[in-house]
Amino acid sequence: MKRLFGVLLALVLLCSSLSAVPAYAIGDGNMDGGGGGMGDGTKTDSWTPGNEGVRVTVVRAGDRSVVTTPIDLTNKKPNNIQSHFGKVCKLSYGGGRSLSPSGAKYNYKNPAQALPKIISTNGTNNIDAIKSYFTDEQVIRSVAGLTGMNFDVLVNGKYKLLIEPIAYYKFQGVMIATTATEAALYDKQVGGLLRRKMVSLSHKNLPLAIFLEVADLGYPAWSGSTTKAASDADIISSLGLGVVRFKDAAAEPPDVSAGNYEYRVGTEVITAVTVSGGQSDPDHPVTVTFRVGGRSMRVDNVYYPEGDSQIAWIRWTTPSTPQTMTIPVTVSGGGSVSDTTVTAKIVDLSGHDPPNPTAKDRNDAYSKAPVPGMAQKTSASWSVWRPWWQEHWVWRSDWNWHGDGKGGGHWEDDGDWLDKGWWEFDLNRYQASLSASMKIQPDDKAPTASGKTMKSGYGVNQTVSASVGTNQSSAVTDAQNAVTYFPEFQYKSFWRLLERTAKGYHSTFEFRKNPYSTYNRRTHFTPIWFPDGVYTPYTWLIDCWTPDGMLSMDLTDSVTIRGNLWSDWHIAPQKPD
Repeated sequence: MKRLFGVLLALVLLCSSLSAVPAYAIGDGNMDGGGGGMGDGTKTDSWTPGNEGVRVTVVRAGDRSVVTTPIDLTNKKPNNIQSHFGKVCKLSYGGGRSLSPSGAKYNYKNPAQALPKIISTNGTNNIDAIKSYFTDEQVIRSVAGLTGMNFDVLVNGKYKLLIEPIAYYKFQGVMIATTATEAALYDKQVGGLLRRKMVSLSHKNLPLAIFLEVADLGYPAWSGSTTKAASDADIISSLGLGVVRFKDAAAEPPDVSAGNYEYRVGTEVITAVTVSGGQSDPDHPVTVTFRVGGRSMRVDNVYYPEGDSQIAWIRWTTPSTPQTMTIPVTVSGGGSVSDTTVTAKIVDLSGHDPPNPTAKDRNDAYSKAPVPGMAQKTSASWSVWRPWWQEHWVWRSDWNWHGDGKGGGHWEDDGDWLDKGWWEFDLNRYQASLSASMKIQPDDKAPTASGKTMKSGYGVNQTVSASVGTNQSSAVTDAQNAVTYFPEFQYKSFWRLLERTAKGYHSTFEFRKNPYSTYNRRTHFTPIWFPDGVYTPYTWLIDCWTPDGMLSMDLTDSVTIRGNLWSDWHIAPQKPD
């Protein structure tokens, strides 16, 4: 990280005058580091210490969204990179972005002042100097310029810097560039081959170069070994990142680490933990037991190779009333779990329907609010180790003398064949995806509506159609809830929990029947005071659960408001007979 700081500082100096400028610390660095010794390289698989860099991304603290394209900084000139995965940060991968190789030219920035050593080969990172470097004002100003952020906006407490170490190395004869997270994801794609060939770099020194001291941005503080190779799952969930926070952001309470869930009442969900330690195979199987609401749910035959890990999950239905549940998790047969207790907060989204609109309603102070964006994840992936026996037959000799009864005879080997094989593992990969559409249209009872144009005061109808695809249906639920928020309430305070009118992997959601509707319609009434223009409800589609978390989608659609229902009324004297 000292290196990254140096890059940033150098770039700042390039953009400023050559005179000496005082530097001040303005950020708070949340990072630590470790590492260990190096293994031996080969002609096709090798890494040279110093072939490294850092990826820097600006992240909004409130919703953890990525607001700038990541930049890669390095002292080297890695123009020989033949393959990389683009400019994608750890948060984007965690949000469902898939690993996508690129053969395009690898882009990087060289700082005028050299970066410090980032990837340790002996576990002696100078983490205090790295922190100091990344919280220096001149460095932050350089980052702002390189990422296109206004400096004052960047440090106003609403943003953070995500720092990830990068390595440049040869794998299978091809020069590649990866962050620690990309290396772990790539290792899963190639069935563990990267770990077998490059473990000292890809699964030890690179991911342990930088990790969190305290939980942040949805990632936990690392409490595991700082000198031993980590598993793919641990790297993806916890390693290869540091965070720089500013002002108010530094005072935020720590994020809750993995193992905590928020569910809705009466919903079918997936709860998962990660098991690691030793090796689990059919000769030494691991069993994980979840204690849910007074009953035990067992997951048997959780297998994984030595030095790796495996997720174990249960599928269950939450209670019908809001509550916080504590789910103890125990392991038998060896190994350990990532969390010994899972906390599940069960919430009820019903009961927040908008009040009855009236013809006398006014809102002269109304101002248009931007359409919000909730957490969105449309794809998930996970894997399961499947053991298989590698036969290795060895002849066991047993020489015996066979006499002929006449003083003669011969020696004969009466041995047998023994199978002294071992367990090998294949990695079976699974995935799930969520797609959906939302349609808003004027209610049929709006007499003057035309197409998607209507007058305020009348109702709108809504349909949400959701589809779930997966190659392991036992591990994936259908989308079960959808919540719609409305512009007249600034997308806050009131909302409608939609009714699921068709269930399954192809489900449909609509408004519940409105008690204020004369005809008991599935409608939402627009306020009569709503100004002419676009009327856009927003829907958050949720509760499609997988072992890799919940899939969800942001959806919007609009109608156009022109006039109000008063213009449809005409009062005149009755003509005499």
